Amino acid sequence: MSANGALLQQWDRWDGESQQFRFLDSGDGYYRIQVRHSGMVLDVYGWDAENGADIVQWDDLDAENQQWQVRENSDGTVTFLNRFSGKALDLYDFATEPGARISQHTDNGAAVQRWQLLPVHGAAAALANPIRTNGADPWLQHWDGHYYLSTTTWDSTVIMRRATTLAGLSSAPDQVVWDDVGVPSRCCSHWAPKFHRIDGTWYLKYTSGNSQTNLDGQKIHVLRSQSDTPMGPYEFMGTPMPDRWNIDSSYLEHGGRLYMLFSEWIGPDQTNRIVEMSNPWTTVGQPATFSTPTHSWETQGARVNEGAAVLKHGGRTFVSYSASSCNTPDYTIGLLELTGSDPMDPGHWTKSPVPAMQQGNGVYGTGHNGFFKSPDGTEDWTIYHGNTSASHGCGDTRQTRVQKVSYDATGWPVYGAPVPSGQAMTPPSGE
Repeated sequence: MSANGALLQQWDRWDGESQQFRFLDSGDGYYRIQVRHSGMVLDVYGWDAENGADIVQWDDLDAENQQWQVRENSDGTVTFLNRFSGKALDLYDFATEPGARISQHTDNGAAVQRWQLLPVHGAAAALANPIRTNGADPWLQHWDGHYYLSTTTWDSTVIMRRATTLAGLSSAPDQVVWDDVGVPSRCCSHWAPKFHRIDGTWYLKYTSGNSQTNLDGQKIHVLRSQSDTPMGPYEFMGTPMPDRWNIDSSYLEHGGRLYMLFSEWIGPDQTNRIVEMSNPWTTVGQPATFSTPTHSWETQGARVNEGAAVLKHGGRTFVSYSASSCNTPDYTIGLLELTGSDPMDPGHWTKSPVPAMQQGNGVYGTGHNGFFKSPDGTEDWTIYHGNTSASHGCGDTRQTRVQKVSYDATGWPVYGAPVPSGQAMTPPSGE
């Protein structure tokens, strides 16, 4: 049936379009579940908050009774929780026969509330930008058959989503992997999560502070995964520089030593800085500045260098960074190369005089990028955020975008112009 109000029920699997669903992002960790054959979404009928209420299909209104949180269970199943009622999608009365209705019930973890997400043969989504809406400051890595993606939340949480394909990230559910609610010193305004595998362990760094509105308390914090994936669970390891404002952290491993890259104001300039680490959460000595805004494309709206990320290729070490104010369409990606042996020496870095990527093809404010390898390890890709309007700034309008990095005849990284929204791309090699 393709009419409003058709009941959701279970049936023998035959992979028909009435049994195929996709997830549409509603923001804040909630999704609409769209039926392929009708284009309608799953709906708690009549805004009924009671146990046993019908689940039907209905025109997509993006209403709270059509929004579902997807919770991943330890056995690989998922539970769907309705935003309006707070109750779980439930196979009514433990029925096993075809045609049994599916309703909602108080979340109790029972088997009738656990569902498998099974890919449909031949129905894989094409890869196109954006791969996530509301996706500022993205970071992505491929590990053990999955892509892992985290972005800024602005609240007390760090989130992660994963999928076996890059395109699949666009509909994968968000999982909260860390929550600082109730911790006054780092409760608020969580930005720019980045996770790295160091000596066989995953470390996740993020920036947060003590206020949603006064950002003077923003600092970098470090978590350590207690499992072998970026999904955690995590334990808190420390705040490497608790007595100074610092944001946008990533790691550099060079010459058998570990360094942390970060951004900090020095006088009128927001600069990229580096400090040696004795372990991933403890600094050694004093930081040094290795990049300051000097070119005209680094000073639009404000004098800014931030968001450093490392790319190694052909025995060379490059660092990308973001320049100018993120409130302008001129937020731009620049590149440095470590041309000496000591990353703590500013004279051992060489900055490109021209941007690596800037606005184009209807994408504005391109910045805060990182790098990830294709599944077979043969390709380098970049992930970054961009806006679809020149009037958008530093908020939740920023979308997560990806594209392949190539290299010119000298071995210098080439990003190219931003790939236009909706344009199909060949997935990473080995996918």
